Amino acid sequence: MQEVITYYLEMLEPSDLRPARPIERPFEVRRAGIPYPALNRFLYQEVGAAYQWIDRLSWSEERWLTYLDRPALQTWLGYVSGTPAGYFELEAQEQGNVELAYFGLLPPFLGQGIGGALLTAAIERAWAMDARRVWVHTCSLDHPAALRNYQARGFRLYDEKRHIQTIRTPEVQL
Repeated sequence: MQEVITYYLEMLEPSDLRPARPIERPFEVRRAGIPYPALNRFLYQEVGAAYQWIDRLSWSEERWLTYLDRPALQTWLGYVSGTPAGYFELEAQEQGNVELAYFGLLPPFLGQGIGGALLTAAIERAWAMDARRVWVHTCSLDHPAALRNYQARGFRLYDEKRHIQTIRTPEVQL
């Protein structure tokens, strides 16, 4: 059991965005236009393995498809030199809110400045969804740079909650 702090952040104006510096390698972001559960499952598992992302691990193919095949949800992938490096999911919600529902990098791309570039792209695309407010939550189990990256891009903390959570021990792959 461990105390976990969840941080809730928001951005209220597109002008609040503070873009990250461009990365030096070829970088592009493309939307996944066709709902594909295996792709999102892979990204969720690979990005979240070190950070206790466990809520969706038991989802069936049908549940993934139901979640993904909605006009309110968009999945975007960031590519470095043509290789998938990370992803984000944006969800349009009531009253003009857009949630950055999931965001992260695949393990080989951590620590290279790509997170700032991908987060900049995520925020730009969220505002392009006619958002009145863009919000995200992260927690103390996420990558140590996550909260700092959100705040560096212009998100402001508006709430935090503490709870006790059972921490799952990662399985060792041989």
